[in-house]
This record gives sequence, C-alpha cells and structure tokens, in this order.
Amino acid sequence: MASQAQDVSYTVPGMSTEDSGRIITLLQMRLHSLNDLTLTLKHIHWNVVGPHFIAVHEMIDPQVDQVREMTDDLAERISTLGGEPKGTPGALVDERTWNDYSIGRAESIEHLGALDLVYTSLIKDHREAMEATETSDPVTQDMLIEQLRSLELFQWFVRAHLESSGGRLSTRGATTETAAAGQAADQARKQP
Repeated sequence: MASQAQDVSYTVPGMSTEDSGRIITLLQMRLHSLNDLTLTLKHIHWNVVGPHFIAVHEMIDPQVDQVREMTDDLAERISTLGGEPKGTPGALVDERTWNDYSIGRAESIEHLGALDLVYTSLIKDHREAMEATETSDPVTQDMLIEQLRSLELFQWFVRAHLESSGGRLSTRGATTETAAAGQAADQARKQP
C-alpha cells in the first residue's frame, strides 16, 4: 500500500514541510517494519526447538533489544520532523505491505532460514528509505545507515548458520519463508 506524504504544520529548520511529510511517511513504514521484526524475533525466541535451541534462543534477545532501540529512534525522528509516530498494533497491521511471519514451533535451522528472508526484505526496504533521504535529510539518512549496519550484522549471524562450507546459502532462491525454512532444514540434514 503506497502511502501519501503526511501533512505537517512545522518541521526542522531548513527543511520544507513537503519534504518532511514525505520522509515521515517513509519512516513510519520503517517503524512498522521494525516493530514487526521485534515481535517476529520474540516469536522465534519462544518457538525455536531442536539441537541448536540455546544458541538461537540466546542470539535473538540482543537483536530484539537493539531493534527496540531503533524503533525508538525512528519514532523520535518522526516527532522531530513534526509528525505523529503510530506505534499501535492496529496501525501496523493496517498499513504494512507484507504478510505475517509464517513459521510456528520449528527447528532452529528452519526459523533461521525464514528469518533470512525477513531480514533480506527489511534491509532492502531500509536501503531504499536511506537512498530516498540522501539529499533532503542527511540526518535521517545517517540514522538509517547506522540501523542498516546492525541489521546487516544480524543477518550475517543468521546466515552463518545457513551457509555451507562451500559458501552457498541454503535459502538461495527461496521466495517464501516456508520454502526458505524447508531448504535450510534439507541442507542441515545433508551435513554431518
């Protein structure tokens, strides 16, 4: 769902209210995506099982904490630009452009396969927002760059579990979380 730029009556000095409204709209979708990621990570944390349970269980919580900090930064930036951040579950569900996470209780490797796709989509959208703010709002762009640094690191942590010794990701070519989970499980079964 493409959103229209939010109308604002004031913004930071040196920025037009039109640019600010456009950036607020971009940031609101980033806020929704990171709020959704927080919930997805906790869901995985609670529903991961199998031999690598503790490694994945303990890897997830620091990611949750850092993503929560990112959401706070996004919401505060929206307010700074003269907007009103929406953090309710209803707003997230109404405005998001992606489906809910689709894996329930599952082996660690299956969740990691699905989570790789979640991170891929989120990072792609974050990069687009970063590029869209390059000229009009370098302060917002800097914040998004810093967030990307952490998000890409988190994905690397996930991918380290999915990579073969030959450097091939088990999720390669998967287009759904279910397919990525299945591919990751298949590769894990073939490895010693």
